[in-house]
Amino acid sequence: MRRSPMLALAMVLIGCLRFAAGSSLAAGDSIKIGVIYPLTGSAAAEGRELRAGAELAAEIANGSFPDMAMDMAKRVGIASLGGAKVELIFKDHEGNPTLGADLAKKLILDDKVVGILGAYHSAVTKTVSAVCEQYGIPMINDSSTSPGLTELGYRWFWRTTPHDVAFTKDLFEFLKGLTEGKAKGVPAVPKNELRVLAVACEKTEWGSRVSSTIEAFAKEYGYDLKKSLLYAAKSVDLSAEVRSLVAAKPDVMLFASYASDAVLLMTTLKAEKADTKIVWGQNAGFEAPEFRSTLGDDVVGVLTRTVFAPKLAEAKPVAGQVNGLYRKAAGHDLNGASARAFTGVQTWVEILQKSGSIQPAAIQKAANSIVIPGDQLVVPWSGIKFSKDGGHLGQNEKGSGIIGQYQKDREGNIVLEIVYPFELATANLLYPFKGF
Repeated sequence: MRRSPMLALAMVLIGCLRFAAGSSLAAGDSIKIGVIYPLTGSAAAEGRELRAGAELAAEIANGSFPDMAMDMAKRVGIASLGGAKVELIFKDHEGNPTLGADLAKKLILDDKVVGILGAYHSAVTKTVSAVCEQYGIPMINDSSTSPGLTELGYRWFWRTTPHDVAFTKDLFEFLKGLTEGKAKGVPAVPKNELRVLAVACEKTEWGSRVSSTIEAFAKEYGYDLKKSLLYAAKSVDLSAEVRSLVAAKPDVMLFASYASDAVLLMTTLKAEKADTKIVWGQNAGFEAPEFRSTLGDDVVGVLTRTVFAPKLAEAKPVAGQVNGLYRKAAGHDLNGASARAFTGVQTWVEILQKSGSIQPAAIQKAANSIVIPGDQLVVPWSGIKFSKDGGHLGQNEKGSGIIGQYQKDREGNIVLEIVYPFELATANLLYPFKGF
């Protein structure tokens, strides 16, 4: 079959682009990775955490930290590439999928990046990953959790974080364990006291998939999903939505919200004097530093799924070492966003080290075969190994989540304690939620 002239020209141009992005390094060259995050807009709080986590990982990879229990901390750059340093080029997608795609093209065509990291919002990651697939440029996704992203069959996309099916299953296993008396410090709770659920999720790619996933698990585990609604992110008033939730008289309230929405929901729930036994957030806004600092004591008892809590340092020394550096730089602990961004850059570093090349095909081969041990990671995963087939191509098969609860320590500080998995619990569960 003869190719059309336009198709032949397009193939030549893509080949040239791949060569430009993957040409050999000259002495003193850095390895450029484009990082696309929401640095302004409604998720700017999360964006600051993501950027700080990524920057710390690059600092460790490029420097010398011989006492840290992490391979990339000891090498001083990418050893297999002559000690070349990693250079992160940050771009702000503002939560806009179209802008995200445009930024990806500019990073590939103008900045000649070796690959992409990002993009937090699943809707933005969806458009950015399509651009990377078009140009044959590797993309590591560190922090987007819509299951659909690894259902597309893309060959240039790998996701390190678990997706929302895994995180939501943790929630229902937590509820099941609560009825079986497995929660630390709480006797078994009759299931009929937890049966009625109400759900509110923002309605982009991420929140919509969280909503449908909760609905599926509610049926599987035998819960009554009395109310489920989607709302517009960046809303300035959620009074009608909150009144609708409260009217359902739920035992458990579940949310998927970004930072500004999470704060608004909680303040509106308080104004409406909402009564429920459990409040659970799907990470994101429920773990942003502003959530805790703005709401103060009102967050005590709130649950959030996450991949990091400072108490992990008790089981993983490397988590404590990295968190100490992060706290010194940022003034507070790592959270789920910053820890996943750190791990995303770390994964890029290890893939580049394994490939010994910046050619896209060599990076692709290394990504498909990489295995990073769990003891190298700050997150509570057994490691990183990407699926090569099945329904979630490029998904890390070794990821896992935890559920944290905001509590007060002896000094009166609000901290995130681990309450699930039950065998890792660092404090007694506060149950029921103390109310608003």
